[in-house]
Formats: sequence, C-alpha cells, structure tokens
Amino acid sequence: MQNLACERFVRSHLKMKHLILLSELGLHASIATASKAANLTQPAASRLIANLEHVLGVQLLERSTRGVKPTWAGKLLIRRAGIVLAEMGAAHLEIFQLLEGFSGRVDIGSVLSPATGILSRAIRIFKTHCINTNLVIELGISKPMVERLLDGQLDIVLGRITDAQDVPALNFIPITDEEHQVIVRKGHPFDGRHDLCLSELMEMPWILPPAGSVFRERLTSRLLSQGVGLPKDTIETQDLPLILSLLETTDMLIALPPELVRANIEAADLVALPFSLDLQMGSYGIITRRGHIPSPSTEAMVLALEEALADERAMQRPTLRLLRRD
Repeated sequence: MQNLACERFVRSHLKMKHLILLSELGLHASIATASKAANLTQPAASRLIANLEHVLGVQLLERSTRGVKPTWAGKLLIRRAGIVLAEMGAAHLEIFQLLEGFSGRVDIGSVLSPATGILSRAIRIFKTHCINTNLVIELGISKPMVERLLDGQLDIVLGRITDAQDVPALNFIPITDEEHQVIVRKGHPFDGRHDLCLSELMEMPWILPPAGSVFRERLTSRLLSQGVGLPKDTIETQDLPLILSLLETTDMLIALPPELVRANIEAADLVALPFSLDLQMGSYGIITRRGHIPSPSTEAMVLALEEALADERAMQRPTLRLLRRD
C-alpha cells in the first residue's frame, strides 16, 4: 500500500513547478522571493505548497513575521527536489554534449593526497577509452564534498565519510590510511633535530588545510589533549604549487603524507622531520551515491579508479614481500 501511495503522489500530484519552488525555498526564507525566483506569482506558490501539505498530510513550512522556515518534512522534500533537478540538469548536459560530439562529463571532488597518485593514474586509464569526456576535478575537504555528492552536484568523491548518518546513502571503496609527517625545507632550523617536542613545533609558522578538514580537527584534538595551543602564524591553503613554493623559500612547516612530496624529498629540496604527530586520520576511499544510477562516463571513471587502486596495491606487494623476508 505504501508503494502505491508513493507512486500515486509522484505520478498524480507532483509537478515540476513543485520541485522548482521547493528548491528555491531552500535558498530563500521568503515565499515572495522564492516564488519570484521560480517564475510564479506568490498566490500560485502558496497554493502549490498548500496542495503538497494537503496531499502529504504534514506541514512543510513554519511561517513567522521574519519569513518561512522549512519543517523536518520540508527540509527532506527540499533536499530531494534539489537532487531531482540536478539529475535533470545532468541529463540535459549529457544530451547537449552528445550532440556537440562529447561523451559526457564527470565531476570529481578529491582530498589532496589521492589527487597526485591514484586519481592521476585513473585519469590516464580513463582517457585511453573516453577521450571526449570532460573531467572536472576540484580539491577540497571531505565533509562539504560528500554533502555536494549527496545533493547531486558531484559524481565521485575521493575522501572520507565523516558523518555516520551519511553511511547508508553512500558506497565506499577504501583506499588506505594516511600517515602524516611534518615536512620542511632542507636546511630548516629543525632539519636534523631528533629532540623536537610538539610545543616547539607549534611555535613555528604553519601551512594548514581549511577549518573543517579531518586533519585540522584531529590536530586540534591532539593539541588540546597535550595542553598545547594551535600555531598563531598560519596560512590556510590546499594549493600544492603554492605549498611547495612556501616550504622551499620559508621556514614554514606542514603535515602531509610524504608520498605527496616524494619527488621533492628525493631531490633533497624537502625533508620529513623525525617526529610523529600520532594522528589517527582514518581511511579515505572512493565514494559514490548508493541507489543512484550513474552515467556511463561516471561508471567508467569509477572502474578506472578501481583499476588504478589495484595497480598501486600490486606494486606495493613486492616491497612487502621483501620486508617480510628481512
């Protein structure tokens, strides 16, 4: 019976105008502003909302002198409406690109580390089969990127699931845990020091990821537990070329997975300090939406990422065997 009621609601009562209006109500706390953005008169918008509330038997908006605020049911519908509209927009874009000779577009969000390893390898694999597909890649922090994935704005995220409530809605293929080390330039005042302490490190200028990143939260917790304050002289950036330039020309510190700057360490431009921050970062992985039918291009990119991951693990096995033999 529930399935029949849901199907009746979608096929008989729900219209594109409802979806557009709901999406605008998620952006504006005023029916007048939302209705104008949805190209509706205010009375028409009010009737559409009243119609939905009558059919669903639940209030969607709380009205006050300061405007309207979505109820729990309103928030749920607004989010789902955004996903439906994002899907229709993606369909329109795919049709347009096919007509123009392209074969789709894939939007990927990634934390900094895998972007230089698995992601770059996956792109090479992907482009051997999908030359005309447009890949749009942005670097960021996990939490907001996963939110955008759930809202249909991203197709794939390489990052961490930081909110347990999101787990049922997501597919997750683990890649690896990250060990962060403190990186400085060759010849830095701390280069060669084996007696460093956490408070001494925090007195130096630091390059940090934006607030809200997993590393920033873990570092803050570790410092608080040790009674040490955050560094006062900081720069927030995830731009790798800028990071490398700052490290090589100043006395700034940064904590990164050493693999990210392996070439610079091997060239003796940078060094990893012999100091463990002892941060448990957790696994990052390939994240997609569960229950969502991906475009052929997105599906091909996921397969390329899985192949790149398998290649990397295969390359690591001989090293592990040698270590065991020793």
